[in-house]
Amino acid sequence: MGVDISALVTGTKRHLEDFQGRTIAIDAYNTLYQFLTIIRQPDGTPLRDLEGRVTSHLSGLFYRTANLLERGIRPVYVFDGKPPELKRATLEERARIRGEAEAAYREALAAGDLRTAWSKAVVATKLTKEMVGEAKGLIEALGLPWLDAPSEGEAQASHMARQGTVWAAASQDFDSLLFGAPILVRNLTVTGRRRLPRSSRTIEVEPEEVHLEEVLQTLELTREQLVDLGVLIGTDFNEGIRGIGPKKGLKLLKEHGQLEAVLAAKGLDLPGYEDVRAIFLEPEVSDDYELRWREPDPEALRQTLCERHNFATDRVDAVLERLAGTREARAQQSLDQWGL
Repeated sequence: MGVDISALVTGTKRHLEDFQGRTIAIDAYNTLYQFLTIIRQPDGTPLRDLEGRVTSHLSGLFYRTANLLERGIRPVYVFDGKPPELKRATLEERARIRGEAEAAYREALAAGDLRTAWSKAVVATKLTKEMVGEAKGLIEALGLPWLDAPSEGEAQASHMARQGTVWAAASQDFDSLLFGAPILVRNLTVTGRRRLPRSSRTIEVEPEEVHLEEVLQTLELTREQLVDLGVLIGTDFNEGIRGIGPKKGLKLLKEHGQLEAVLAAKGLDLPGYEDVRAIFLEPEVSDDYELRWREPDPEALRQTLCERHNFATDRVDAVLERLAGTREARAQQSLDQWGL
C-alpha cells in the first residue's frame, strides 16, 4: 500500500488526453496488481483461459496500455528488483493476509455470498513470477520498453523523472513523492468505471496529477520532512508509531522540525528510522538502461493472447487496427505541419 498521506495530498484532475506526447514511467508491479484486483467476475473469480490460467493481468495490460498509446502517451514499465531487507516484515504480513483471505473467499463462495467472496478474492490477489514474465513479453510485443529496477520500482521510476528521462512517475501509491518524483500521476491505468471494494457500486476514476513542489509548499515541509512524516506514520519498511496519523504527524513535524526532535519531545522510540529514511532519500537506483520504442508486433501479440491464452482474435485485431490508425493519423499530422 505504501505510505498513506491521502488525507494531506490533493491531486489535479486530468484527462488522458492531457498527457499526449508525455513519456511516463509506470510502476509495473503496482499496475499489474491493480489489473488482477479489479478485472474479475462478479463472484471474484479472475479471468482465465481454457486451461485455467489467470489472464486478468494480460487483459488489463493489453487493453489499457493500448488506450494510453491511442492517446499519444509513451509508457515505460518499471519492475521491482530485490526488495530492501526492511520490507521483509511487510511482505510476510501481506502473505499471511492473502492466505486468510483465500480461505474466507472459498467459504463465502460455498455459502453463495458473492459480495463477500468478491471482496475477499481482491485481498487474496497474488502476482506470480510467471505472470511477471508474461507481462514483460506482452510489453515487448507492444513495442514498449521495460526495465528491472535494482530494488524498488517506484524509486527507479522517480529517479528517472528527477533525471528528466521521463516526464512523470505513475503509481497508485504516494511513495513516489517521498522518493523525489517531481510529478506523480495516479489512476493512469485504471481510468474509467471502477467497482468500490466490498460494494456493488461503481465510481468514475480519473487521472490525477500531483506535483511534489506544490505538495511541499502546501504542507510547508521540505522533502526530508515529508520523508520523516512517512517514517513517523508508517511505510512499507516500518510500522510507524501507533496513534500518529498523517494530520497529527504533520502537526508534530511543524512543531519540532524533524523526526529526532519529535521522538525526543514525546519520549518515543522508533528503532531503525535512519535506515528507513535512507531508503527514500538515498534509494538504490540505476542509470544503466536504454529506452526504445518500436512498432507493435501483431503476430507476437496474437500468438500470446489468442493462441496461448484464448483471447478473442477479432477484439485483439480491432485494437491493433485502432493503434495503426492512430500512428497513421499522427504521421500525417507531422507531414501537414511541415507542408509535405
